Amino acid sequence: MSHSFNRLTTIAALDIGSSKVCCIIAKISRDKKMNVVGYGYNASKGIKNGYITDINQATLSICNAVESAEQMANERIDRVIVNVSGDKTKSIMKNSVIQINKNRPVSEADINKVIEKGISKINVEDNELIHCLPTSYRLNGGEEIKDPRNIFGENLSVDILLGMIPEINYRNIATVIENSHLEIAEKSFSAYASALSCLVEDEKEIGATIVDVGGGTTSITTFRNGYPVYFGSIGVGGNNITNDIAWGLTTSFTHAERLKTLHGCAFLTSHDQSETLNIYPVGEEDDSSIRQIPKSDLISIITPRIEEIFELVNEKLAEQGLKDVSSHRVVLTGGTSQLPGIREVASMVLDKQVRLGKPKNLVNLPDSLYTPSFSTVIGLLLFALSYTEKKPNKIISKPSSNAGYLSRIFGWMKQNF
Repeated sequence: MSHSFNRLTTIAALDIGSSKVCCIIAKISRDKKMNVVGYGYNASKGIKNGYITDINQATLSICNAVESAEQMANERIDRVIVNVSGDKTKSIMKNSVIQINKNRPVSEADINKVIEKGISKINVEDNELIHCLPTSYRLNGGEEIKDPRNIFGENLSVDILLGMIPEINYRNIATVIENSHLEIAEKSFSAYASALSCLVEDEKEIGATIVDVGGGTTSITTFRNGYPVYFGSIGVGGNNITNDIAWGLTTSFTHAERLKTLHGCAFLTSHDQSETLNIYPVGEEDDSSIRQIPKSDLISIITPRIEEIFELVNEKLAEQGLKDVSSHRVVLTGGTSQLPGIREVASMVLDKQVRLGKPKNLVNLPDSLYTPSFSTVIGLLLFALSYTEKKPNKIISKPSSNAGYLSRIFGWMKQNF
């Protein structure tokens, strides 16, 4: 089923993150231009590493963000485009081929036919299908073609990228959305949405990977020849850095987050040894208990975790055969990407050209939203504006072993009794 979001006058996007929940409401004009009319965000509760850990707390976080956006926009919403994240993100490339009439050029009907064949009876094996994206076409097994219309050939093939997460994880997201009296209009992986808001067309063509370093997870989407070809994720993010600081310096998580935000850096400099920081021990309320440490102690805790994140990203790129492709670049975004020095560390570990990505593909964006922290939610609006996905009418889920066991038991009872 495909949605015609561009026929609507108002759309809303909801970014459910491990650090914050953000809602943005936008108006779409007749010429398909989008204008943000309301937004709201607050700290996440009941959400960890992209997963729902407390239904009630998560529902409250969503309701507060949505209510703030509604008040600013002076409008009620009941449907949202929502992001999906977590370290169980995976993608599969499926190929579909049909024979075509060689005496006439490829038509729109041929394209629809090869796509329909590719998405029919998709077996998701207990996963929720998030994306179903045609990525490239070929005629007679030749080179990739973006648009095969009006070209002659004998057979037409298409690669379709499927993006999935475990169905049980998605069910929890759907539950908190429903508890917030909202309906999911459509969903997108966080990094895919971020890519739509941060990448320029040339990067999509030449080859680029968006690395969205969030609070609980680091999400990945790779583009090549103008299309997404891979979705992935890592269960490490900015919150892990905060936890490392709290444990390493024996301070509260709140103070650790403040230290990271105000004084954190991804690598040591010559000045870090001479500069000192105040550390507030856990549970101590007396200012006399404050101790001082060199800033280098803080940086030495942060750096290994940052390096680990990009080493894990490197492993993901290597799996896709992109590790040694010199033309392939990396674009960092997400809240943690604003940590000073992270771009330089990423470039060193990944051995690639790296830039910081901010939402740039939406005009008239409020200044407060023009930061990497809001790349995903802005991308969700763009995702809705250019929505072209075709989801299958029939999705096959592999039955669980328990269900199979029970069916055999019932079959045995029926035969014997």
